[in-house]
Amino acid sequence: SGFRITYGDEELRIDVEKLTGKQVTVYGQTEVTKDLFAAVSGNGIKILESVIDAKIHNLDSDQVKITGSHENEDFEVHPTFIAGCDGFRGISRQAIPADKKNEFERIYPFGWLGILSETKPADHELIYASHEDGFSLCSMRNERLSRYYVQCPVGDSVEQWSDDRFWDTLKRQIPSAIANNLETGPSVEKSIAPLRSFVCEPLSFGRLFIAGDAGHIVPPTGAKGLNLAFSDVYYLSRAFISFLKDNNEQPLKEYSDRALDRIWKSERFSWWMTSLLHRFDNEDGFAERMRRAEFNYLCQSEDYQRVLATNYVGLPY
Repeated sequence: SGFRITYGDEELRIDVEKLTGKQVTVYGQTEVTKDLFAAVSGNGIKILESVIDAKIHNLDSDQVKITGSHENEDFEVHPTFIAGCDGFRGISRQAIPADKKNEFERIYPFGWLGILSETKPADHELIYASHEDGFSLCSMRNERLSRYYVQCPVGDSVEQWSDDRFWDTLKRQIPSAIANNLETGPSVEKSIAPLRSFVCEPLSFGRLFIAGDAGHIVPPTGAKGLNLAFSDVYYLSRAFISFLKDNNEQPLKEYSDRALDRIWKSERFSWWMTSLLHRFDNEDGFAERMRRAEFNYLCQSEDYQRVLATNYVGLPY
C-alpha cells in the first residue's frame, strides 16, 4: 500500500505500509453516502430530505429547537444536542454568533479540474505529479473507472476544457513512461473544485457541536477531509455517550479543543502537500528551488518519508 510522487520524469514511491504498518483506503463519496444511509435506515432512524427554510433557535439555552418545512408541512424538533454535520455551506456553523467564533481561511489561486472516465486506471496506486506547468493526480474508483485531476486557473469553467484538452494536459504533466501507456476516453463526469483551507474555532456553542466540513476544510491534496470527519465524529459520539450514560459533561466541554488539535495538524499537512506539488501565480525562482529541495530531501531521507506517510494515513485519535 502506497502512492507515488513524481517531479517531471523523476519518481518517488512512498511505501505507506512499510513506513507506518498501515494501509490507505480510497473511499469514494458516493460509497460513503450509500453506507451511511444503509446504517441509518437499518436502525430505524427517520431521514428528512429536501428540507427548506431550516433554522436553529435558542442555542445558548435549554430550549434549543430546529424548525423547517418538509413536503409542505412545518415541523419542530426539540433536541438535547445538535450535531452539525451539514457541510461547509450548511446552517450549523452560521447559527453560531459572529462574536462567539473565529474563522481562519486561505483560498488558493487555482482549482482542480476533475474527470471520471470508464478507462483502466493509470496505476493501482495514486500518482501525485508535480510539473512546471502544474499539478496532476491519477486516481481510481475501480478497475474500469478512473478519476483524474489537473490544476487549473480558479476562474476557469468546465466548458473551457474539452476532453482532448484535459488528456493532453494530463499526459504532458505526468511522467512519459506513464503517459505513453495511459488509456483515454470520453469523460462521464467533469467538474472544477476550488481549493481552500478553513477552520472555525470553537467547534461548539451552547447545545451545538459541529463536525466535518461544517467546521473545517482542507485542500484535497493531503486526502484528509474524510479522515478528519471520522475523528471529529469519534470524539463527539463518545462525548455524547459519556453524557447520556454517565451524566459526565466533561468530554463535551473538551470536544472542540481535542478535535481542533488534530485538525490543525492535518491542515498543516494538507497545506504542505499543496505547496509541494502545485505551481502558484507569480512565484519566483526561489519558490521553485524550495519545492525542488523538498522533493530531493524526500527522496534522500526515509525519516522524512515516514513523517509524510504517518500524516497521510492519518494521525492517531
